[in-house]
Amino acid sequence: MTVKAAAAAVSVTAAVRSWWRARRSAVRRDSGMTTSEYAVGTIAAAAFAAVLYKIVTSEAVSGALESVIGKALDAPF
Repeated sequence: MTVKAAAAAVSVTAAVRSWWRARRSAVRRDSGMTTSEYAVGTIAAAAFAAVLYKIVTSEAVSGALESVIGKALDAPF
């Protein structure tokens, strides 16, 4: 290996190490983002569940579900 080739290999290795160092640093800065994303997702899921519960327990939907279940139970065999 020539001196030029060895210097080029060292230069590439240094560049790769520098790139990985920058990636690790960027990941460390966003360490709190995961927790806040879970919190927002949990709040959104709870709100969706509350709206769905209100819809399912309404008179119109409750009557329709009772009708469907009643027809299923009274089906001739």
